[in-house]
Amino acid sequence: MALLQRLALHTIKTESGRIGGCFGKRIVQKAPAQLSPTASVPRLSDLILAKGFSTLEDTQEEKKKKKKSDAFSNVGRKISERIIRVFDEKGNDLGVMHRANVIRLMDKEDLRLVQRNASTEPPEYQLMTGAQIHQERLKTREQEKAKPKTAPTMTKELTFSSNIGQHDLDTKSKQIQQWIEKQYRVQITIKKGKNADEPQSETDEIFNQILQSMPGIATFSSRPQAVRGGTAFMCVLRHLNKKEEKAYRDSQEAQKRAALNRDKGSDRESDAVCQ
Repeated sequence: MALLQRLALHTIKTESGRIGGCFGKRIVQKAPAQLSPTASVPRLSDLILAKGFSTLEDTQEEKKKKKKSDAFSNVGRKISERIIRVFDEKGNDLGVMHRANVIRLMDKEDLRLVQRNASTEPPEYQLMTGAQIHQERLKTREQEKAKPKTAPTMTKELTFSSNIGQHDLDTKSKQIQQWIEKQYRVQITIKKGKNADEPQSETDEIFNQILQSMPGIATFSSRPQAVRGGTAFMCVLRHLNKKEEKAYRDSQEAQKRAALNRDKGSDRESDAVCQ
């Protein structure tokens, strides 16, 4: 009986020791994860690297904007090249100079330094006053504003028969002129009438009549040509460009002067006859 009690007591102690050991191992294994002070803190090098990657595109865009806005900006003493070609504030070539000599000249004359051409060898710089730089910037802005803003050219299409009546043709000609004045291109297609043997000269006459209804405004972008297997003719009209408008005005003025000269000549002849 005593032997059985000792065996039972030994078994209880052994099991208790095993259970306690298991709990102890679990606590020891979990403790480092809970108490680790550096588990969730990122390294400084990771932060710097991430920042570098995240701002790479922004930096490039900023450089482009800065380069565009730095036209006629003062370089100051930050001359990257050792040897440069220098022009004075009046545009006279001072020749090739060392940057140290250029800086001394800037300080002596109280001038700024502006890069003129970076693609030459050596690069070209010009000494300028602050007022000159300001004027050049204003001039550049005005030139940018004066540049025409190019927009995609839209095309309007119009199709009708060669049998069209004069009233309807006049109406369509007015519609075409309105489109042309709004800088549209107008594609005109004239279908042949019932007479299949109708010559092209008849459709050409309609095209010319439309064009002559708006002198000094439109011209052919593409001249009449056969389409749809010869069953129709097509042309494209566009607005005159500035050079063509000027040429038209000059020709009109020349015709007026010629007419005036003819009138004066006829008046002189009539006066001579009367005498």
